[in-house]
Amino acid sequence: MSKSRTIFKSFYAAEQGEGAGAIVRRSIGVRQMRNFTPFLMLDHFNVSKGAGFPDHPHRGQETITLLMKGFMLHEDFTGASGILRPGDLQFMTAGKGAMHSEMPYSPDGQAVEGLQLWVDLPKDLKYSEPRYRDLRSEEIPVIKPNEKVTVKVISGRSYGAESMKNLAYTPVVYYDFTIKAGGAFEQDVPEDFNAFIYLLDGSLELNGESLQKFSATFFNRDGKNIKGTVPDGSHDAHFVLIAGKVLDQPVVQYGPFVVCSKDEVYQTFEDYQEAKNGFERSKNWHSKIGNGVTKEIFNDLISKVGGTSEKMH
Repeated sequence: MSKSRTIFKSFYAAEQGEGAGAIVRRSIGVRQMRNFTPFLMLDHFNVSKGAGFPDHPHRGQETITLLMKGFMLHEDFTGASGILRPGDLQFMTAGKGAMHSEMPYSPDGQAVEGLQLWVDLPKDLKYSEPRYRDLRSEEIPVIKPNEKVTVKVISGRSYGAESMKNLAYTPVVYYDFTIKAGGAFEQDVPEDFNAFIYLLDGSLELNGESLQKFSATFFNRDGKNIKGTVPDGSHDAHFVLIAGKVLDQPVVQYGPFVVCSKDEVYQTFEDYQEAKNGFERSKNWHSKIGNGVTKEIFNDLISKVGGTSEKMH
């Protein structure tokens, strides 16, 4: 019987402001957990009408965005654009330079909700060509090993179901669990991967500890799997279990720029300000959605879902 991982740290993710009026619960990239290689940031976002993440640059990392409620439109400095629906994800590799806008739209005016994870790129891939892929909800395997457990296998393998391949450069496994009261789960994770759980709803018991809604739990690399249960009589637990390959490299981060030395940070600022070395197309670029998404823009993009570009050019 393989050993289960023990808990390294667990804490409640408090709300804070981010972007243009957005509210996020940040559990990686805060004082309690500055980074957890290869992970740089995790935001559980709620974005109301008029708020969002307008035109901004990236370098040196990948972002993984899971949308849960509402719609999220995205547009980059190549002119490519797309839309995420509830249950969809976007995997974006910023590489040597990307500039884009991510703005919400909700037909009924309610807040748009989701998770955005920032993942460090291996040093030798930090200056790769940028790319992205929209992963549709219908492309994600859903497995129900018993009547109390449901798993969406976004990336990796769980209970015999396997995800699509080559979604990101940095190896990451990503599972979306829903467990009813009295249910239990067990998920294998690679030994050289750091793993954590973020609890979106309900309560969960791990290694004798009771975890509540909006808590983030990080594990030691001292076992081959993670196990947990949902107490009888409690609300259904909804959580993501994510793990990524440990990267043995320095992390020097300044906002959306993630490199391996201070000199690279200075060079990145120069590249961005002078629109060179990956940021050529950012010069005088402004997205169509940065000031907000109109009904007309939304209707045009939603009619094209499934036909968006998978790569930046």
